[in-house]
Amino acid sequence: MNYANYLGYSDINPFEIIRRVSDKTLEIRAMRAERDPSWKPNFIPGGFSGHVDNQRDQRWFIESDPEGAVRRIRLGKYGWKDAHGNRYQLSEKPVKFYDYNF
Repeated sequence: MNYANYLGYSDINPFEIIRRVSDKTLEIRAMRAERDPSWKPNFIPGGFSGHVDNQRDQRWFIESDPEGAVRRIRLGKYGWKDAHGNRYQLSEKPVKFYDYNF
């Protein structure tokens, strides 16, 4: 696995693994993500201010960011977490998802 995707409630943000400290400790760095301009959210009436019915089709351009924030995550009983309890999921590809309906 080369990436650790931050699971923030319904949003997902990509991080890349930059160093394996041990079997249970990784250093990760935030990646830069820009929404693909060819994908446009389709807002329809509903909810508080509208509902995006095509949000599962989002596309993002994701790239390394040498100046991105570096964090250390550890594998515990309930998966990968940082010092603040934020959850991460290891992956073969970086993932970005923004929940427009939250």
